[in-house]
Amino acid sequence: MRPHTLLTLPVALPVAALLAGLLSYATPAGATTAGTSTAAAAATVEVTTAKELKAALTAAAPGQTIHLADGTYTGNFKVTVSGTAADRITLTGSSNAVLTSSGGYGLYLNGASYWTVKGVSVTGGQKGIVTDAAAHVVIDSVTVHGLQMEGVHFRTSSTDGVIKNSRIYDTGLQRPGYGEGVYVGTANTLTDKSDRVQILNNVIGPNVGAENIDLKEGTTGGLVSGNTFDGSGLSMTNYDDSWVDVKGNGYTITGNTGTHTLNDGYQTHTQQPGWGCGTVFRDNTSDLTGATGATQTAIYVTNYSADCPTTVYATNKLTGGKALTNIPVTP
Repeated sequence: MRPHTLLTLPVALPVAALLAGLLSYATPAGATTAGTSTAAAAATVEVTTAKELKAALTAAAPGQTIHLADGTYTGNFKVTVSGTAADRITLTGSSNAVLTSSGGYGLYLNGASYWTVKGVSVTGGQKGIVTDAAAHVVIDSVTVHGLQMEGVHFRTSSTDGVIKNSRIYDTGLQRPGYGEGVYVGTANTLTDKSDRVQILNNVIGPNVGAENIDLKEGTTGGLVSGNTFDGSGLSMTNYDDSWVDVKGNGYTITGNTGTHTLNDGYQTHTQQPGWGCGTVFRDNTSDLTGATGATQTAIYVTNYSADCPTTVYATNKLTGGKALTNIPVTP
């Protein structure tokens, strides 16, 4: 047996220094202790089952990434914890990582701000991705389809949200006239201030059971840009006869392309006094070939006055239909 080597310490060594030395001796290089939560929170959590996904969403922390392996995740997945502006929380996977359910919401961010949802697919259920009181949520490159009602809904004052580079189709399967591709706000109320939502570079349609995008009264300052619309799912059952219906204020609609509509391309409506105003339309290309509605106008404004202005620039283009717009065109 080898003799034991005794550890001798200087008599005057302070207790604090001794403890520090022992801790450094006991902790391997690169390891974390209970007090170093930042590195742990920033780790990537690998998920392969629905049970693991629910646990990861419950335990999520700022700076963390939850990565889904390809596969089917059956259930309703809910998030209630927020990231921060400096340390967002990310849920990511390929389009072959599929969240599916037979009812309810596929992915529900309830008060969960500063999340990024990227790459995954959501199908089945009542609604695809829903945010309630969740600010600065970014939905990027997702596929949402096969839903009873709407695809993506920013709701209950979910401000500064973004959906981009995504594909949404086959929605509103439960009831004709319902099932918007992207829905911002809440009907018949001005308390839902889901403001400054950006809808960018998405492909929406075919077979979306209502408007491709519905922007409700009470919401302001959003941007709809670079999207491709296919209105082949419109039915006129619930006044759905255009790709985009603007009922909020101060929206910018620019650089979008649309085909297959029953009537108009874009419409503005005043559902509440003082709303449906201030929209700017620029550089949109509308193909109304085959439209059979009464107006067949690329950009139809239902309330136009000095108190409720709308701006339609001459850079908008029309194929088919009857008119580019029913208000004066701005050069």
